[in-house]
Amino acid sequence: MVNARKPSEELADDVLGFGGREVATAKDLLLRPADVLQAWMAAGPEGGGVYARPLRLYLGLNAILMLILFLQGGAGFLLNDFPPEMMASLLQRSGKSLDAFIADADGWMTLVMVPLLSLFYALAAAPLLRLWDKEDLGWRRGFRATFGWLCAWTVPMLPLAWWGFGREPVAALISAAIILLGVITFVRMGQGRWFVSRFVGVLRAIALMLAVQLAAALGGMMIVGIGLIGALVTP
Repeated sequence: MVNARKPSEELADDVLGFGGREVATAKDLLLRPADVLQAWMAAGPEGGGVYARPLRLYLGLNAILMLILFLQGGAGFLLNDFPPEMMASLLQRSGKSLDAFIADADGWMTLVMVPLLSLFYALAAAPLLRLWDKEDLGWRRGFRATFGWLCAWTVPMLPLAWWGFGREPVAALISAAIILLGVITFVRMGQGRWFVSRFVGVLRAIALMLAVQLAAALGGMMIVGIGLIGALVTP
């Protein structure tokens, strides 16, 4: 059989997990997210052979976010507000200079930040999306719906993500815009499944984003912990 895929599609698939189906899925998630979710729920994880699997797509989107984080200098900004006395104690235990210790911690945090936060997002969102669904999804389909919503939220987030990492005022504004995108995505995607009244949909979207942000705070503490431990044990 002749391979009809373009070389550019094959390269994107190999590097980022993205091919033609993933691009088409991302486009439809922007234009008609409710239809994509319904296809995933009714016709299986590939939407009857039309769409990419939501988990696979989400992993590909995360790969792009990790690349952006790396190009923006990593996750070292998480240590900017770390108490100086605790940092001094860690430096003494590690026997490293401040720059060397932060560089090692930054490497570990940059490695785990995106995948770990993504896991915390899914664990926070899945119980709520199952609770609000009119069907008894079970955990397997519940996580499929969860990763579907996470994909639909992440796709419009990507153009903003370049400015979303750090402690600067612009990063705070971008973070607020990303949270708003999460609310809008939930409302556009879930009517008739997660809610009927648009007003109820907005309230549930806010509750969902609060749960996700709480999970992100917990995940952030774990990321910093991994970075500090990694810097201590790295020669």
